[in-house]
Amino acid sequence: MKLVKRYLLLATIISTLFSEIIRAQALPENFINPPSEFSVMPFWFWNDTLKDDEIVRQIADFEAHGVYGFVIHPRIGLPENVKWLSTEMIHSMDVAIREASIRKMHVILYDEGMYPSGSSSGQVVARNPGYAARGLAKIDLKPGEILNLTEGKNLITLINRPNGESVAIVDQPSGGTIRGLHYLGEGSVQLKEESPPAGDILNPDAVKCFIELVYDRYAKEFGRYFGTTITGIFTDEPSPLGRSSISGTVPGNISLLPQIKQILGYDITPFLADLWYNDNSDSKRHRADYSYAVNICLADNYYKRLSNWCKDHGISLMGHPAGSMDIEDERYFQIPGQDLVWRYVEPGPKALTGQNSTVAKCASSAMVHLGQRRNSNELYGAYGHSLSYDEMVWLADWCFVRGQNLLIPHAFFYSIRGPRFDERPPDVGPNSSWWSKYKEYADACRRLSWLNTDSKQVCRLAILCESFFLPDKSAKICFQHQCDFNYLELSHLWKDAKIDSNGVHISGMDYDAIIIDSLSEMAQKAIPFLNILARNGRLIINKHSVFSSLFKGSLIYDTPENLISEIDNKISRDFDLDPPSDDIRFRHIVKENDHYYIIFNEDSDNVLTKIKIAPKGKRQLINPATAEAVDLDVDEMVSFKPHDLIIIRVKQ
Repeated sequence: MKLVKRYLLLATIISTLFSEIIRAQALPENFINPPSEFSVMPFWFWNDTLKDDEIVRQIADFEAHGVYGFVIHPRIGLPENVKWLSTEMIHSMDVAIREASIRKMHVILYDEGMYPSGSSSGQVVARNPGYAARGLAKIDLKPGEILNLTEGKNLITLINRPNGESVAIVDQPSGGTIRGLHYLGEGSVQLKEESPPAGDILNPDAVKCFIELVYDRYAKEFGRYFGTTITGIFTDEPSPLGRSSISGTVPGNISLLPQIKQILGYDITPFLADLWYNDNSDSKRHRADYSYAVNICLADNYYKRLSNWCKDHGISLMGHPAGSMDIEDERYFQIPGQDLVWRYVEPGPKALTGQNSTVAKCASSAMVHLGQRRNSNELYGAYGHSLSYDEMVWLADWCFVRGQNLLIPHAFFYSIRGPRFDERPPDVGPNSSWWSKYKEYADACRRLSWLNTDSKQVCRLAILCESFFLPDKSAKICFQHQCDFNYLELSHLWKDAKIDSNGVHISGMDYDAIIIDSLSEMAQKAIPFLNILARNGRLIINKHSVFSSLFKGSLIYDTPENLISEIDNKISRDFDLDPPSDDIRFRHIVKENDHYYIIFNEDSDNVLTKIKIAPKGKRQLINPATAEAVDLDVDEMVSFKPHDLIIIRVKQ
């Protein structure tokens, strides 16, 4: 009997080894075990008393579960004696970075304590109170009333309104704050959080101070790791006003008005009351113009400075802007990024509709058109303790099929003691119920990140968007009919794209057709280029758009079926389903000469369908969680369970 058992054990070992050899021969080794740079990079909340041995232990635990990097995120819950970038904090960071270096793991530094970025946990304002966040406000005056300005307010202009009243437009402190690092009165019934004053990130001098306090300090302390262990610095949803600013305050300050005039080509000062009232026929346009100009000022005075600093120091500016549709600001990130929090996206209608449904395509489209290598998503923040493992996997797959290739899970908690357990929950790492099986999730994410990096997207369709607005209605139609697309920001037409009779050409992408769904305005610079597309039948416009009659020769659609018909007349699609399903999403890429299709059943129904794809060659159906592959016949039906993601490889 013992001899039989030995033979059975030997047979099992040989069978396992043989299976591994066959699998290794079937798929690229870099897919089976991608380099560590493609790991998920979770926020690691440092939220309690930091101990060297515990930092090292947790890093080892991350590595054992397939996590080969992290974002050091000082967080609410630190002891009050551990101040932002204090000697104690720098020491703990050094311990973590050295340990990551030894293990050949990767680290991203976070630039604030805690968020939004730009104040160095109140140190910017402490250095100069004049660097506190400011904004514009209105003071309504009745006839004959005299304006009395309190300290800190500057009069910009007085405007007589059509109703006979006057309004004073003033520049004043916004009163905005950021979230701080320390609980005030922990253990008491009335638990409060520290709230340092927000810095004025529209003020170049305040931003210079912020860079000196944080970025230059990081270079001094950890510069030897830049470009190797430390890959980037994360800036988090910068806000010109800060949090909890005075109601009715609008971003901006008096010193910006000359810059705004230069951007807009006219002086908006006489129309500033339109930021609050509809006194003029052009009030809506003035609000849009002002908002656009302030965003450009933010880019020039904040994003561009941080971006140049990171470029000069051999690392990437990472993180994300404040808005889900802020695609213009993505051009300043070496790794464009976005954010999914508060259940912005989840299975069901929110996966396809609303501004937050655009976030993944926002970042991945920016990556493609700006010629960058990676794009990121901070996800799961404040999804709540009800977040399940299946939901966690679903949201990651939702990002991957839209072209994202660096996931930043929010968050791994250093501690869940007391109120920390409920601070923007849940812990999606070591303190979660699924930690024992986390490696399968982490390995799948690493494979999909590798697949979406250094590969060529096969896509011939773009949806035109504005700097801070991405249409979701035409996007939903395209998703449901398996027409992959990218968002093309309007200014690319005259900045860096080539437009001819064959379409739009940018960063190696060739778009045969461009969709205009809904845009608020049309930049004059764009019109000549769009006319070229329209004359050659490559511009598809929503019938209800105000621009539907502007471009002669454009194709007009008014129903989803009509849009798909016009797309099919211009684009030879290489992916189709028989029978069709509006639940399936896909992404087609070419990597190392092979074609790959990432295919995701986004909804909760079973789908049985035949997948028709154009490339010829041996087909394999791959499970990204296990890296197991089976051959797939051309006419074979593929069965999707709810929320299944598979990969089809066509080996050339």
